[in-house]
Amino acid sequence: MGETKKGRTMLTILKIVALLLDFAFFIVLVHVIMSWLINFGVLNIHQPLVRSIWEGLTRLLEPIYSRIRQFLPNTGGLDLAPLVVFILIIIFRDILIPDLARALI
Repeated sequence: MGETKKGRTMLTILKIVALLLDFAFFIVLVHVIMSWLINFGVLNIHQPLVRSIWEGLTRLLEPIYSRIRQFLPNTGGLDLAPLVVFILIIIFRDILIPDLARALI
């Protein structure tokens, strides 16, 4: 099959985007697991390393979560924003990007 230079470039860009989405998935997963460990008292937020990691992840993800929370119903203490982020990442990474890649081939 005659793959053009432009097609190869687009496939490379799609692979980079997929890699970035994998990284975003990992960051959200770490944030969710840390929140559980902090809430169950396994991690102490007063330790400098734990606090710096937690604050860094929160500063990174809170702008995304806050925009998503605007569209979600109030569920009290249950935050569904990370779940929505997971679903969006999976849709882009596992459905849209492979479809785009197949269209380029």
